[in-house]
Amino acid sequence: MRLVFAGTPATAVPTLEALLKSRHAVAAVITRPDARSGRGLQKAASPVAARAEEAGIEILRPQRPGDPEFLARLRQISPDCCPVTAYGALVPQVALDIPASGWVNLHFSILPAWRGAAPVQHAILHGDDLTGATTFRLVRELDAGPVFGVLTEAIRPADTAGELLQRLAVAGADLMVATLDGIESGELEPREQPASGVSLAPKFSTADAKVDWDHPALAISRRIRACTPDPGAWSELEGTRVKLWPVTVLTASADPQAPGELRALRDRVVVGTATAPVELGEVQQDGKRRMPAADWARGLRLGGQPAILG
Repeated sequence: MRLVFAGTPATAVPTLEALLKSRHAVAAVITRPDARSGRGLQKAASPVAARAEEAGIEILRPQRPGDPEFLARLRQISPDCCPVTAYGALVPQVALDIPASGWVNLHFSILPAWRGAAPVQHAILHGDDLTGATTFRLVRELDAGPVFGVLTEAIRPADTAGELLQRLAVAGADLMVATLDGIESGELEPREQPASGVSLAPKFSTADAKVDWDHPALAISRRIRACTPDPGAWSELEGTRVKLWPVTVLTASADPQAPGELRALRDRVVVGTATAPVELGEVQQDGKRRMPAADWARGLRLGGQPAILG
């Protein structure tokens, strides 16, 4: 089939790579406009745009996928299908109607669970044991279209959102190719999603990533892993923000700590929660480099005084 692929972040690049190696022809890619990033806030192409440029593929960067100029060019290219992975914008019906086989989205959950922008983060946050990826036909309603294919993936106890998403991106790329093969051959028909079991996964904000030490240790661990690497879990010490990487949940001590109470031991840093304490992993205080928590705590010079993360 003649394809126009839509995707933006690094998560979408494995799908593009798999499509380039498939029997299908990628005529162009659609991606979000170049965005400012880094300390200098220089404009940079998206990872998908960068890979497409390497491959010599036409790149479409509409401000909105309903823009008349974009729609006219998409009609000129006349794709049979538009596969999508993490494009980052809602596609209007007028664009959905252009390819004969529609737009096929790769979503990183087992639909109808965790519809929305952050399915992997919410699966970890809520303690799911199993997740996966789904290919489905895009419709106007959010992630509600009929399903072509599904794969499953176990969530490991120490998985961060970044680690789990990378595994799903690689496995999901193969699922996308298999889905397009099945559509082309006529052997694959989509089935409607169940009406029950719908859950929503909105994007995490910076406020969502703040750790509440009054919560149980396991819930805190899940929140930190769900927010790693983005948007990055954090807490505050004496008004200064401290970014946190995954923690280890410890056995409850006979000498309990108050929630948020920080104890700097010889080779580790332990913080109290509503249940058992947790051992901090790596941390990064504003204006400093990322480092092991024990090294960070030595630089605080607490002088035996109690410190409270909040």
